[in-house]
Amino acid sequence: MKTKYTISQLSPHIFWDVNTMSLDFEKSKEQIIYKVLEFGVMNDWNIIKKVYGLEVIKNISLQFRSLDVVTLSFLANLFQIEKSNFRCYKLKQSNQNSWNY
Repeated sequence: MKTKYTISQLSPHIFWDVNTMSLDFEKSKEQIIYKVLEFGVMNDWNIIKKVYGLEVIKNISLQFRSLDVVTLSFLANLFQIEKSNFRCYKLKQSNQNSWNY
C-alpha cells in the first residue's frame, strides 16, 4: 500500500499509550482504525478514509469487540447496516449489566 500520509499526521493524543515509531499503516491497520474511530477528530477520520477506503474500515469495524454507542451509531448509519451486524453490539447484548447506571 502506497500512502502519502504518515502516522505522525494523526492526532498525537490517539496514540498516548503506543510507541508511534512501531506503527505501520498496513501492519497496524486494525489498531489505527480503532483508535481513530474511538478517539480521533475529523482530520484523523479523513486520513484513514483516504488511506484504507470505506470498505476496509467497514470490514474491520464489524469485528471490533467494543465501540462506544456514538461511534457504533455513526458507522451503522454511514454503512447503512444494522447495529446488530457489529460484533461489539452482539457482545454487549449478551453481557448486560444488572443495573443501568
